[in-house]
This record gives sequence, structure tokens and C-alpha cells, in this order.
Amino acid sequence: MRLFPLLPLLGLIAALLLPLSARAADAPAYGPDLQGFDYPWPVSHYRFTSQGEALDMAYMDVAPAHPNGRTVVLLHGKNFCAATWQATITVLTRAGFRVVAPDQIGFCKSTKPAHYQYSFQQLAANTHALLDSLHIGKATITGHSTGGMLAIRYGLMYSQDTDRLVLVDPIGLEDWKAKGVPWQSVDAWYRQELNTTADRIRDYECTTYYAGAWQPAYETWVQMLAGMYRGPGRDVVAWNSALLYDMIYTQPVVYELPHLAMPVLLVIGDKDTTAIGKALAPASVRPTLGNYPALGHEAAAAIPNAKLVEFPDLGHAPQIQAPARFHTVLLDWLAADSSAKIDGVRP
Repeated sequence: MRLFPLLPLLGLIAALLLPLSARAADAPAYGPDLQGFDYPWPVSHYRFTSQGEALDMAYMDVAPAHPNGRTVVLLHGKNFCAATWQATITVLTRAGFRVVAPDQIGFCKSTKPAHYQYSFQQLAANTHALLDSLHIGKATITGHSTGGMLAIRYGLMYSQDTDRLVLVDPIGLEDWKAKGVPWQSVDAWYRQELNTTADRIRDYECTTYYAGAWQPAYETWVQMLAGMYRGPGRDVVAWNSALLYDMIYTQPVVYELPHLAMPVLLVIGDKDTTAIGKALAPASVRPTLGNYPALGHEAAAAIPNAKLVEFPDLGHAPQIQAPARFHTVLLDWLAADSSAKIDGVRP
């Protein structure tokens, strides 16, 4: 009997059978700004006013022992934080790069305002202001998942300050509305987010992020997110998450890919099936969404100077699922001349 179709199911069963000590018995509760969860390097704070709100943008600024004069900025995804870049930060700083990893407003250790008009333009402007405050000019902007959408917007707005762009399983490579995913209100997203639990996060991540291959090390990132929903800031965390989902759904970047002027590394896990609002779509539409092998090739063809690298066996988070393989690709590309467009590479 072929085992391949059973792998996602086996991975999900393994996740459900985690020891209680890893799942519920030691489940922490964190504050609304992720108070109580330790990051691997000191957290600094960029305080500024935006839309009449006093905001605090948390970030890690990690210096290398032997600087090569280059900076990489790491932009996290929707269900991730700056801390989830831990392995990547370690690899990059050892290679001589200065690394700045912020938590965007609305996420993790940064402010979750009661009222904020979220847009990728606003988050890009916040990030650019942070880098200005650190006297950082050109940098390589690296974005994963929703952070990939933000990285694209940043590259479009600040092309003169974007040396290179790295997109790791970015969402937004398709227009979900145009494909038949119905809109839902922020209030509906909010009600959905109030039901967030560690089990729901784990089940979703096992299937989508890790292609059914669960590892105990991933549990840290599950509890990081779930802990905020167990804490005293549950309502404001859920509200900001709802506002962010509305931003993601209503602000596609796919149509602007041809305007990216810098070299772009596009890393795709072919087992990724992420699509915002997929569960809301008609049954006939769902199988057409989140087809990352096709989306990756379409995006690479649209971007003038792109190198596409596919991992056929990985899901939405290759930097976590297979860090050694991912970091080899990343470092090789950062060290190479990326002026030639390559349509597809399979490591």
C-alpha cells in the first residue's frame, strides 16, 4: 500500500497524541503584547505616533560578530512573530549580516490599538521609519507568508532602499475575491478569532505549514500564539487579528509584481495550500485556491528579475520545517549575482 496519501493524517494523529505536558498541562497565558514570552535576543522598542495613536513597535536588532556591511530585515507572517525567525537570524548573523526583525503593529510584542486603519502601505511606512531611526539605508527585505505581501509592498514603495527581496511562501499571489472567496465583515472575523485555541492552531499548522509532518519543536510557536488568547488581552488580540485579516483579503499585491525592480528570490513549498477565506468559498472553488506550485511559477514569470526555488516536499514554512535546506538556498543567493532570471530550481 502507498503511504503518501496517509502522511498528513499520520502527522495530525501525532500532533493530537502529544504528551499533556507539551499540550495542556503547561499551557501558558501571555499578555496582549506577548508579555511573559521570552525572545531569543533583547527586544528593543520603536515608539511613534500614527493615526493619532501612541504605538510601540517591538524589534530585535542582532549584530554579527564579523560584519559584512549588509543588513537583512525579516518580516513575519500572520500566525508568526519575530521570534519564529530564530534559526534564520542565527544563520544570517554568523554569515556577517546585521538582522532586524520587527513585530508589526497588531502582532506579538507590538501595540494592538483599539482603532487602526490597517494597510500594507501603513505597515511598510512604519517599518521604513523604524529602519530610518536605526540609520539603515539599503537592506535586503525578507518576508514570509503575510510578511511576503508586506515585503512586496515595501519594495514597491521604497525600491531605492530595497537592495534585494526574499519572498518565502508569500500569500497574496492570487486574488481570492476574484477567484470566488466571499467577503466577510470584520465582526465575523472577530467572532471567528475569539474561538482560537491551541488545538485549532496546531491542527491547521500541521496540515498547512508542515505538510502533515509534525515535530515537537513546533509546539513552542503554537503556544506562543495560543497564550495570547488565554491571557487578559484576548479580546483586543482577536480584534486586531480580525482587522488584519480584512487588510489581507482586501489589498491584493499580485497585480503589481511586474513593477518590482530589484532582484527577487521566491521560495515556495509545493505542499503549501494556504488561502485566506478558503473555508468560506464554495466547495467547487476551494480546490482551485492555494495551488502554490502554479502560483510560484506564475509569480516568477511576472517578476522581472526573479529566481524561483521550489521545495517539492515542504509546506508553508520551509525555514522552520527544513531550516538547513532553506538556509543553504538563502545564503547561496545572497552571496551570488542575482542579475539573471531563473524560472525554476529544485534543490
